[in-house]
Amino acid sequence: MMTEPASLSSLPSSPEANLDVAYKALEKRFEQFYVAVEQSPTATAITDAEGVIEFVNQRFSTITGYSREELVGKTPAVIQSGMTPHMVYQDMWKTLRAGDVWQGELLNRRKNGELYWDSEIITPVKNAEGEIVNFVAVKEDITLRRQQESELRLLATVFETGQATLIANADMVIERVNQAFTDITGYHSEEVVGRTPKLFKSGRHDKSFYQRMWMALRETGHWQGEIWNRNKYGNIYPLWQSITAVMDAENSVRNYVSVFHDIDERKSLERELEDQATRDHLTGAYNRRAFDRVVSEHVAQVAHSDETFVLLIFDIDHFKSVNDTHGHEMGDEILKQLVVCIKGCLRDSDVLARWGGEEFTVLLRGTGLEGGEIFAERIRRRVANRSFSGHDITISIGIAEHWPGEHQDRLLVRADKALYQAKHQGRNQVVACRKPLSCEES
Repeated sequence: MMTEPASLSSLPSSPEANLDVAYKALEKRFEQFYVAVEQSPTATAITDAEGVIEFVNQRFSTITGYSREELVGKTPAVIQSGMTPHMVYQDMWKTLRAGDVWQGELLNRRKNGELYWDSEIITPVKNAEGEIVNFVAVKEDITLRRQQESELRLLATVFETGQATLIANADMVIERVNQAFTDITGYHSEEVVGRTPKLFKSGRHDKSFYQRMWMALRETGHWQGEIWNRNKYGNIYPLWQSITAVMDAENSVRNYVSVFHDIDERKSLERELEDQATRDHLTGAYNRRAFDRVVSEHVAQVAHSDETFVLLIFDIDHFKSVNDTHGHEMGDEILKQLVVCIKGCLRDSDVLARWGGEEFTVLLRGTGLEGGEIFAERIRRRVANRSFSGHDITISIGIAEHWPGEHQDRLLVRADKALYQAKHQGRNQVVACRKPLSCEES
């Protein structure tokens, strides 16, 4: 009885056939490995035991700018920048020769000359006898990360050493402040984080000031200007402040960053410069130029109202004899003491100026001729009853009330004419010009 022949697949395979199958499987695995390494997003290089490059993948070529043909057969020295310290390479080879994995960061150079940073892991490959036959280097371009880290360090340095900085969230709740902020405001971080900048309000700005600020922030994302704040100790001081809205990806406000510096010193300097430009250097009263400007501004102001004012011009009687007898230093001292004496009678709205030499002017706002005469008589008696560095002096005073439509020059002429009459009539007295032309007719 005949039996069916056995199928070919069930027959024992020959050793040659088994070897061929194993070879093909190994070839397939190698191909898979090669494709994986070649297409890997991580740069990979394989060198021999002496560091000569035998293989690089596509990512390695892309990062360095060199083709595979330009790299194979060369050493990694081709991409070295020359700016990495020599001791780094010494440490690298010492570690690798010992059969250990080396990991570190190297500053390299692309083919086009551009510098870039690599984060590298180099692994020794050993044969069955434990001898190192290859090195496999896996590299990542970390140039962008290094730049970002550098920028963050720079920003952190600026934040801590620059101008006072406050960072708040979209609801203006303070999240962070720097040391300069503490130096200016007196508040430490833990005292302000979680609170709002309302804490610093001085009360000097009205509601419309803050409305304009917020309008600028909403429309342009930025505001800057002068603002007065109150520090931890209750002191009010001027700042120059800049506020910027930081937007997120959806164009919504994520944070507000406020940068400011104390301008109190600058304001003091401005006041000092203004004083130098408007004040008499000897007596501290306004100078003639500043007084002219004040009178001009007040003439324009009262032109649109029923308000009036008077102008006084006075000088020291026989002052030349004081200088001739006792010297100009004594004369200067008397002038300074006279200004102090007169200021004691003035209101905040009144303006005293040194017109020239021993001649002075006073602007009395909101005062008519009768009130001006009462004031003039008061200061005349005050001077006459006081000793100035041991010397008795008297003053003669001329007064004129501003008339509607009158130019300031004519007003000054009338007051000066009244002063002339006071001197002509015996000095140490007050004369008022009661009509626009009455003084000029004499």
